[in-house]
Parts: sequence; C-alpha cells; structure tokens
Amino acid sequence: MVTTANLSGPVQAGVIARVIAACAARPVVTLVLAALAAALGAWSVARTPLDAIPDLSDVQVIVTSEWPGRSPGQVEDQLTYPISSALLSVPKARAVRGQSFFGASFVYVIFEEGTDLYWARSRVLERLLGISAGLPQNVRPVLGPDATGVGWVYSYALVDRSGALGLAELRSLQDFRLRTALGSVPGVAEIASIGGVVQQLEVQLDPVRLRAFGVSAEQVVAAVRAGNADASGGSLEVAGHEIFVRTRGYAHTARDFADIAIRADAEGRSVRVGDVAQVAWTPAPRRGIAELDGEGEVVGGIVVMRSGENARAVIARVKARLAALRASLPPSVEIVSTYDRSELIEGAVGTLRRTLLEEMAIVSLVILVFLWHARSALVPIVTIPVGVALAFVPLLQQGITANILSLGGIAVAIGAMVDAAIIGVENVHRRLAAWERAGSAGARSEVIVRALQEVGPSLFFALLVITVSFL
Repeated sequence: MVTTANLSGPVQAGVIARVIAACAARPVVTLVLAALAAALGAWSVARTPLDAIPDLSDVQVIVTSEWPGRSPGQVEDQLTYPISSALLSVPKARAVRGQSFFGASFVYVIFEEGTDLYWARSRVLERLLGISAGLPQNVRPVLGPDATGVGWVYSYALVDRSGALGLAELRSLQDFRLRTALGSVPGVAEIASIGGVVQQLEVQLDPVRLRAFGVSAEQVVAAVRAGNADASGGSLEVAGHEIFVRTRGYAHTARDFADIAIRADAEGRSVRVGDVAQVAWTPAPRRGIAELDGEGEVVGGIVVMRSGENARAVIARVKARLAALRASLPPSVEIVSTYDRSELIEGAVGTLRRTLLEEMAIVSLVILVFLWHARSALVPIVTIPVGVALAFVPLLQQGITANILSLGGIAVAIGAMVDAAIIGVENVHRRLAAWERAGSAGARSEVIVRALQEVGPSLFFALLVITVSFL
C-alpha cells in the first residue's frame, strides 16, 4: 500500500496528506462541513426531477397548420414551404424540417444545443406573426405544446363494458370533461385524445332542391355562418335601469340549423336550410382506431408533460385528478391506465435504494467479520449515503433528471466507494497492529492519520478517474 501511494508523486501526495492532516486536527470543523455537505445532498435529492428516460432530444418548436380538404401537394406549396422559408432566419435555428399531409402541415424548427425552449418559442411566434397575412384565408399557424420527444408520461383508456355508451359518447366525455380537467394540472402541456368517434353536424345539400328554390351552395354556407351567432341590439333605459337587448341566435341542435333562413322566395316565404339540405349529426371521418387488449375499440387520452418538469410528480397529480373525476363519470365507465412511466421510475429508484442498502450491509458485515471492529463497520454506512447524496448536487444544478442512466452510474460508482472505504479501514488496522507490536510509542491518532495519508492519494486519484469518466 505504501509503494502504491508513493507512485502518485510527491506533490499530489503532499496535498492530499495535508488535507487529511488538517481534517484530523480540526474534527469539529470537519464534522460541521460534512454535515452541511450531507444536508446539501439531501436537499438536492429531494428536488432533483425524477424520470425513467434521459431526455436527449433537441430543442425544437413545432408549428402546426390545418387547411381542411386540401391535398398534400397544395399544403406543401402554400403552407409548408412559405412557413419553412420564413423560419430559416430565426436566431439560433440549426435546421428547419417540414412535413405535409392531407389538410395539415407540420414544420419543425430545431435550435442549437443549450437554447432556452421558451426563448425559442417566442422567436418563432414573432416570425409567424409577420407571415400570417401571406397565408391562405382562415389558416392560422399555431405552436405545438412546450414538450420534448419524451414528454409522453401517462395514457389511459375509457372503457364501458356494459355497452351503455358508444364510442361517440365516450369521445365526448374525453374531449369535453377529462381533457379540459386534466389540461389544468400543473406540469401538463397537452392532453391528446385518440380513438372513438367525433360527432359533427353535417349539412348535405340536395342539388335538385337547390335548383328548384334558386339557391346556390355559397348562399347556404353564408346563411349557416350568419345564422349561428348572437347579435347585439344595444341597451334601453327603463325606470332608471339599463336593459341590454340582444338576439339569441346560437344553434344547438340539428333542427336549429335546419330552421336557419337563407332568403325569401318570390312569394315572400322563407327558404330554410332544411328545405334544400338534410341536416344531421354524423361521425367525422376516422384515420385510425384505439383498441385495448383485443377486446374492441376504446377511447383514450395521452398525457404530455411540459419540458423540464418532474415526471413522477406530474403523473401523481394526473392520477389524483383522474381519481377525483371518476365520481362525475357515468357508473358504467371506467378509466384504465394503459401506460404509466412512474412504474419504471419507481423501479429505477428502488434498484438504487436496494443496491445502496445491500452494499452498506455487505461491506459492514465483511469489515465486522474480518476485522472484528464495530466502529470500523460504521465507516461505509456513513460515507456511502453521503457520497450518493452529493452526486445529486451537480445533477440538480445542471438540470439533469435522475433517470435510469444517471442512477445506474451512481450504482456503479458505489462499488468504487466501497473499495475505498475497505482499503482505508484495512490499512488503519494494519498500522495499528504494527504500532501495538512495537510497544505503542506515540499517539494512536497520529498512527491513524499516517495510515490514511499512505493510501489517501491512491484512493483519491482512483475515484477521480472514475469521476472524470462519468463526466
């Protein structure tokens, strides 16, 4: 052991030896600093975000645009290409990629590493405000959720095994009750609905009736738009009170839309939408389904976490909100969890906790059996937890989540810490035994300090190599 320590060099050995001697000479200061370090580590452990998957995705902002009924080629020429061209000059933008689909356009702006996500979103939004006037009428580009590629943390399905509610009713529950309630949970960026049937009010024009009444399709469209709105009539003062006058024009049912007047015929009678078209609730065209365990179609929801949030805390809040919403759902509807990342997170944390306890127990037992000294067995029990807690300090400061990779690295590093503790304790006992055989000349504390100074440099640089490799 002495030879190994000397190989580290006189300058390094001298520095480490002086540090060990200074700590031994000031035990109160050393214990206070160690307690403060342990407290800082515990504080960092409590505040470090927990996740199962390391977020290695790029900083990107997604711009989505909908133009219903248009072909991918038309969407590419009039939406994707103009938006992509305008966003190429956004500051710190590294790449711009666009995709065109039937009736929809997606543009991905990828920024340089280290760019703040919300700064990037504000720059993209500023540029979109300048190009919106040049896009087709009624097309409004919007920013995607402030999430990353690993933001999908939880998903669920609405199941009605009794058959009392159909896919349309379940989708309405998801869109108008669960989605709005879960969207307000802190840390949630978006609730995406999948599966089911989306109800829409469809006006099916009859060409024969249109010609018979002398009405064009454009007139029907204009009448439906104008007839589904309230109108203000100002206010009247009656007996010192102000009364507001308005017309209630919002249509709520298919019959309301059918009764909207288009124009008057030659005899002064109103031509209604129902006279020239058939108005009915119909399912919107579907491009996919959601199926659960081979038992049939269901309606589901996907919870997307906001960037930088604590995944385990967000999932816990989502579960609590779902539990509170169960009472407001029909008795036959149940919420089935289909994906829960917190299970993987708890497994990773549990593995580290189990490894930590096993290492402390085994090392303490080995020291106790071979050295037969209880106080020496306390060394790894104290140093290993403190060292693990201190590892979370740089994680928290750099915004790195405690995930499978980082926790696995800590578990591997525990082995090196255990080796250092065993070597240090064993060398102290060896030097004490030699000191007792020589007649116990000098102070016992000096022998312990010299023993630690012999192996301290080698242990320090061995741990330093491991630390540098992790960095």
